[in-house]
Amino acid sequence: MDPKGKVAIVTGASSGIGLATAKLLSAKGAELVLVARSKDKLDKLAAELPNSVAVAADMTKILDVENMVNAAKDHFGQVDILVNCAGQGYDVPVADTDIDVFHHIFDLDVVGPVVAMKQVIPIMRKQGAGSIVNVSSGTALMYLPNNGIYGGLKRTLAHISLTANVELKKDKIAVSVVYPYITDTPFDDNTIKAPTVTWAGEGGGPPFPPDTAEYAAGKIVDAIESGEPEVFAHDWMKNPRRSET
Repeated sequence: MDPKGKVAIVTGASSGIGLATAKLLSAKGAELVLVARSKDKLDKLAAELPNSVAVAADMTKILDVENMVNAAKDHFGQVDILVNCAGQGYDVPVADTDIDVFHHIFDLDVVGPVVAMKQVIPIMRKQGAGSIVNVSSGTALMYLPNNGIYGGLKRTLAHISLTANVELKKDKIAVSVVYPYITDTPFDDNTIKAPTVTWAGEGGGPPFPPDTAEYAAGKIVDAIESGEPEVFAHDWMKNPRRSET
């Protein structure tokens, strides 16, 4: 789908990959619904990007997600693109998982995107086309110590996305999953870490330098434009090391 003239919802738009994606889509002529919890940051961004509107929403709250999509439809009259970028990491050994934190991450990284999908699909069906991009993680492709919860939930999101892609082909709605590599954003600063965890891999540093947020955003826009079910930040991620010991 060509983003020019299309209405795109971008969650997690106040920083990192979401912010870079919003800016890139704006540069390509999309009209934007900017979503995050921080209203002040969104208002500032909306003032910078033409044809954009800020909608504050907590993606862990179902009513907020539903209201977000309704606000987008009410303001622009349509919704063509949904980018589910909001998320948070959780670095913890499986045996030490805090179940309350697990529920929070599950609500943010899986339930929120699914609720958003459920809200936009009827709109896109009526319009006759649409693009949904769910941002997963390279950790979904590997079994990294201390990353079982986050990687597992991102793998769940990928599975849901790929299944929805099959289900919605007849409606001309493309559902894509993007697997970013480690990216130079505030994501790690916001990751919830168990007290014993110093680094998620605990076997040495990452094999390649981090990507920029702009690079990851380019992959997201590639998914929108191509409609490919899976887009990897790098080709080597298609056959990654399955474990790290």
